[in-house]
Amino acid sequence: MATTANAQPRPATSPPKRNRTLLIILAVIVALVAALVGAELYVRHSVKQCMADQFQSELGSKVAVDLSAKPMLLQVLDKSVPYIEVTSDDSSFGPAQDMHVKARVNDVDLTNAGTTGATVGSSTAEVDWSTAGILATLQAQPFGRLITGVTSDATAGTLQFQILGLAELTVRPQASGGAITVEAVGAELLGLGIPTDLVSGVVDVLTSTLQTFPLGMTADSLTMTDTGLQMTLSGDAYTMPVADPNAAQVDVPSSCALLT
Repeated sequence: MATTANAQPRPATSPPKRNRTLLIILAVIVALVAALVGAELYVRHSVKQCMADQFQSELGSKVAVDLSAKPMLLQVLDKSVPYIEVTSDDSSFGPAQDMHVKARVNDVDLTNAGTTGATVGSSTAEVDWSTAGILATLQAQPFGRLITGVTSDATAGTLQFQILGLAELTVRPQASGGAITVEAVGAELLGLGIPTDLVSGVVDVLTSTLQTFPLGMTADSLTMTDTGLQMTLSGDAYTMPVADPNAAQVDVPSSCALLT
């Protein structure tokens, strides 16, 4: 009769084949998910940079761009971007300096971006223009050395310009019919009238600045505050201009190539 001392140990059994197959499948799935996440992050970052470059030409300054939550890989495939939010802390509408803009562009269609231009379904924006920015804008003009200060009056809805510390020019900007009008409502120099050329120069600069808006937007409202003025803008369908083929050729970022 055999004793336990003579019994041989049983060899360790290997994992079942189906377990190995399951592990392989899980590893493949994890690798695919990681690849998709990496591709999404790369494309999203690249497209944000590309769109920032595009809107920079519209706003006249560097911008920060936020995209919708829709997966960017799908946006690239169907050429449709639900919305883009754009923020600029130093926009330039016409001669304006130091305008702060928060804009939202909706329903961006990139189908013809490389030929006739991308189209925008609608857009809105909030604009803040401080008295410091208004002063800098006017001081950059030929008559600018005469303007020594700017204050705003929220109650009266006016801007007051100090001229050499001796005179004051008061104007009232208003939104009407989608445009901004600027009216001189007071101008005195030691009890005498300020030269007409200076008055018209200030009014013309402000008017041209407040009528030049990006993406075909128009003015809905204008409100005077204690620190400057605020505007709300809106726009309907708009086609962004295609790059000038006669302009100096530059390398097209790979991010922009993804959209065309």
